[in-house]
Formats: sequence, C-alpha cells, structure tokens
Amino acid sequence: MNDLGQDLELRLVRYFTVVAAHQHFGRAAADLHVAQPALSRQIQRLEKYLGVRLLDRVPKGTRLTPAGQKFLPRAQALLRTARQAELAVREHAGTGRIAIGYVEDLVITAAVRELRRRHPDAEIATRYLSCRDVGALADKRVDALIARAPLPLAADDVFTTPLYEEPRMLVVPRGHPLADRASVTAEELADEEAAPCAFETADWTSYRILGAGVPPIESYEDKLELVASGRAIAVLPVGDRRSSLRPDLVTVPIEGAPPSQVVLISRKDDPNPMIRNLRLAAEAVLTAPAP
Repeated sequence: MNDLGQDLELRLVRYFTVVAAHQHFGRAAADLHVAQPALSRQIQRLEKYLGVRLLDRVPKGTRLTPAGQKFLPRAQALLRTARQAELAVREHAGTGRIAIGYVEDLVITAAVRELRRRHPDAEIATRYLSCRDVGALADKRVDALIARAPLPLAADDVFTTPLYEEPRMLVVPRGHPLADRASVTAEELADEEAAPCAFETADWTSYRILGAGVPPIESYEDKLELVASGRAIAVLPVGDRRSSLRPDLVTVPIEGAPPSQVVLISRKDDPNPMIRNLRLAAEAVLTAPAP
C-alpha cells in the first residue's frame, strides 16, 4: 500500500540513497542538514509508500534489507534521470545550477564569487565535506569537488584540473625534539606510522598524523589535540594556518617532500555546463595563499 496514493517523491528517494551511502542515520542527517528524527520519519514514509522495509538498524548504524539492495540502484538511476532532465531544461533556458564540495582548510570563496559574477542567474551552492564524505561526488551530492590530491577516486571516472601547489610543514608540540629545528627532511619521517583520513590515499597524503598505534581520526581539532598531547606529530600543507592558532604547537618546514596539490575534480562526461564554468573561474582566481 503506498502513501495515500501520492506520487513517489524524489526527495525521499535521495534521502534513502544518502542513508544507504553512510549506513548511518546520524551521519546521513548531518550530510543532508536535517534533524535525525525527521530523516527517520521521511524514510518511514518512503517505506510505507513502497510497502517494504528498506533499512534495518544494527548496533553500528544501518544496513540495507534485501528489498533495499534491490531498490538502491533503481533509486540512483531515477535521481540521475531527474538530474539530466533538469540540466537539459536549464541549459535550454540559459540558466545553470551547481553544488561545489570542498574539504578541510581550503577557502574557495574567490572562485565562487568569480563564478557568480560571470553567471549571476545561476544557482550556486557550496558544501563542506568531511573525511567520511568521500563518496559525495560519485553519489552526486556535489557536482564538483575542490580538494587536495591524492584522492581515492578512480582516474577513469573523474576529470582532474590542477589548481595550485603548496609545500608541507611538520606540526609538533612545543618542547618536542624537532620543535627547534630550522627544517626536517622527508627521510627523517619515512618510518613513522601514519593514520590517514578516509579522503586520502598513497604515502604522501595532504594531512598525515604520524605516531605508533594512532587510530584514524576524522575531526581536525582532535588531530591537533592528539599532537598537542605529545601522542603524535602531523604533516600539513603550509597553507593550513589553523595549527598556528594554538600556542602549544610549533611548525617546522619539511625539505624533500612532494608538494601538496589542490585540484578541482568532476565526474567524466557530466553534461552540466556549470562545471566548465567553475573550472575557468577557479583557474583564474584560486592560487596558493601567501606565506
């Protein structure tokens, strides 16, 4: 029995795909910027409409039921079709729409302002993404992503535009043996055990927490607290100034480390014309912060 005979709402379908991606109502609610109880009610509405249970709650979150597993690819296809129809109409009308994701310390205001200046009638939204939101581009929660390379995304699936590069620095607690050094070398850090963010891959990630037995940490503030307590050290891009706000931390230049690269990433073959417009705007105005 469906929900009072009403048509299927795309909003509920999208909510379902986000919960399925996170496998957790709390994280999905944060991503969607809705209250968790409200999200639960909307999923219940969708299940009532379809007449089946799509998600089961488990101790660590949620999991898809067999019906949910069958519905998910169809839900994703439905959202893609709706998005393509919307883009076709907007392109015909000469308007545009884009959601831009960005991560960690990056400031993309200049690119967004330039894009709005060039396309004043377009709908331009930004979304801050945390480490656990690595699937936001593939799930089409954002149309483009400005982040630091490397990212765990298949090269065949995305188009990457380099924007600028920055050297790296070591962040240690005041009083650490390396705190008074003029610089350290990459070789001196090579044997340190790393706990990377989920957004990162490879050896030289943009944000590295180094220390034996350090678990993966999502919150940047928790990373700095771990360093300040003496349990770890961190490797960060020099453009990330947040550690300088803490008087108990010291930064040291790193020699011989590859630079941190800031890139713009979009899905290959995405027909949205605003992606190219964003690329041109970002290339024109986004540069490495002054030292």
